[in-house]
Amino acid sequence: MQLNQRANFMRWAFACCVSVLLVACTTMPVSKKNQDAASVYLQLGVRYLDMGKLDVAKENLLMALDKSPQDPQIYNALGFLYEKLNNPKQAQSYYEDALDVSPDDWGIQNNLGRFLCMQKQYPQGLALLTQAMTTQLNDKQWLALTNAGLCHLGMKQQQSAKAYFKQALLLNPSYAPALQEMQKISYQNREYWPAKAYLQRYLSVAEHTASTLWVGMQTERALGNNALAQEYQKLLQDRFPLSEEARHLPSDLP
Repeated sequence: MQLNQRANFMRWAFACCVSVLLVACTTMPVSKKNQDAASVYLQLGVRYLDMGKLDVAKENLLMALDKSPQDPQIYNALGFLYEKLNNPKQAQSYYEDALDVSPDDWGIQNNLGRFLCMQKQYPQGLALLTQAMTTQLNDKQWLALTNAGLCHLGMKQQQSAKAYFKQALLLNPSYAPALQEMQKISYQNREYWPAKAYLQRYLSVAEHTASTLWVGMQTERALGNNALAQEYQKLLQDRFPLSEEARHLPSDLP
């Protein structure tokens, strides 16, 4: 089954968390007051984004932008918000604004590069992801490496994607998104024992998704472990009944 590539990108999308340091002072200049007010609104906006409360997130992020119109992280967060709102034109505009303000920010390069790959603008996306993964300032290079792998999957270049995921895991052996992608690739290549091993590593750091259960179920069937395959099937049906994977379960399965 071809899994939804957009869902894979969005699942791991907001890689860079916004850290805000607030300093209370009643005598601060007006510009400093605006800056700190923007920080509060930005922090609230990001929290509401994480909670899926997109209307409230939008309200807070736009107030942050009004207070600090040159803050790249506000544009970055608005880009992600509009991705979730299924407005790619507006999302790209905000991401590009963020990059214009801070062209060397690897987190923004990573987010815009990932987004462009989602829009099938692969050369532009990979160029930004390459910048993000090679800068010495990036202490989380596995994020951009994994996104580059997903980009190559979008281009149907599995071997290149696999190389990026493996490189990401060399830097961070417990990075769940790369482990999940390697589970799928291993299964697709009929490498069932490695697929099982990648799933075990994944489950040591993250919870099952519909995808891991689907691939795990198919893997265990291929290995002849029907009892475990049925356990994964039941978990898939119980936890993710509306998922694409659950809809593709054969109707004649027990």
